[in-house]
Amino acid sequence: MSLFKKRTAGKPGEWYYCLEHQKVEEGPECPAKDRFGPYASRQEAEHAMSTARERNLEWENDPKWHDAPAAGRDDD
Repeated sequence: MSLFKKRTAGKPGEWYYCLEHQKVEEGPECPAKDRFGPYASRQEAEHAMSTARERNLEWENDPKWHDAPAAGRDDD
């Protein structure tokens, strides 16, 4: 038994989605590297993966951040 237990960050009443276990957790149960959150409610945490997909699509299709070369331009 160690003298100093490393605690995960977060507070009870905050909801997280654990990527490793694919489940919703109240308070921090798993390490921060394995979870999304915190979310204000259980329902928000349950939809974490769909929220992430939607945000990724928005980011990928954002014309300000699109890395494709301009039409008619040849950088080779």
